[in-house]
Amino acid sequence: MQALLDGRYWKLREQIRGVIARPEFEPPVGIPMQEYRRRVLEWAKTLAAEGLTAPGFPVEFGGQGDPGANVAAFETLAFGDLSLLVKFGVQFGLWGGAVHQLGTRRHHERYLRAIAALELPGAFAMTETGHGSNVQHLETTAKYDSKAQEFVIHTPVEQARKDYIGNAAQDGRMAVVFAQLMVADESHGVHALIVPLRDESGNVCDGVRIEDDGVKAGLNGVDNGLIWFDNVRVPRDALLNRYGDVSQEGAYSSPIDNANKRFFTMLGTLVQGRVCVSGASISAAKLALAIAIRYGLRRRQFGPPGGEEVEILQYRTHQRRLMPLMATTYALHFAQAELLEKFAGVPATWRSTGSPRFGPTPTSSRHSRVTTRC
Repeated sequence: MQALLDGRYWKLREQIRGVIARPEFEPPVGIPMQEYRRRVLEWAKTLAAEGLTAPGFPVEFGGQGDPGANVAAFETLAFGDLSLLVKFGVQFGLWGGAVHQLGTRRHHERYLRAIAALELPGAFAMTETGHGSNVQHLETTAKYDSKAQEFVIHTPVEQARKDYIGNAAQDGRMAVVFAQLMVADESHGVHALIVPLRDESGNVCDGVRIEDDGVKAGLNGVDNGLIWFDNVRVPRDALLNRYGDVSQEGAYSSPIDNANKRFFTMLGTLVQGRVCVSGASISAAKLALAIAIRYGLRRRQFGPPGGEEVEILQYRTHQRRLMPLMATTYALHFAQAELLEKFAGVPATWRSTGSPRFGPTPTSSRHSRVTTRC
């Protein structure tokens, strides 16, 4: 049954389960927020050292070129501490995924290895206070200065501050910032740019203001924060230019002429995160049900006159509460497995009558260090 459930990525899943089962990965209880964050960062570094962080990246940049493995890794991490899961998703799925999917060769060569090794912690600065998930109407601006060949990143109003951004409050040194691209006073819609947040010593860059979101109702191992930009300048090549570019002289170009189509194509490349979230949710349901069912087999209560107490799972009312949920979770598991393999573009191994245990083994690779300057 385990082989069937693990499917194509069984080796990767086994490796991750082995790592998060180590004593040092025991979920903390009642520790201060800063200590929790420090521990989550160390856990993420351990995953990076094991080569488990970015299998979807191209092979030449330390990955395996297999986006499905990214999803499988995220699903499996949901059996452990959920702050680590979010940290992993922000660093390798959102920050790294945006550089990978929206950037071009120059960005890949410059950043991907360091992102996968967690040498370059970053953030995904999309959501704003005033607009939430309405990305098309974000108000942060990126205006091109053709004389300096730089973009000027600015938060024009308070509601345009970037809100609840993972890795922003403490660890992030750079961010993919989504902003309205302005060239010669003409708007070309939302684009993404790489903007430094901190130098290598952890000092916040000039023109950047960050506030810590502080204690939350859960996930306190994640350093969410608010970000404002006050006319922060970045070079022209900071623009992630797969779907839109600006020449030195200030001419905008894109392989997609229609602005709406360009916007939705850009967001469509980031769909991996949605597939990951659904899989991780199913993993969390599995974990909760495993606890509840095992407890039902241990807890005894009442029984026949003169007889021993019986396990509460023998009561039909208890069975009716848990068994349909377990059946639903199995169904969701196989639906997710099919979604994952459609996303990855590979045959659905879970339908096979033979052993599903085949697939790439995670590898690690050497990398060069990336420095950040404000």
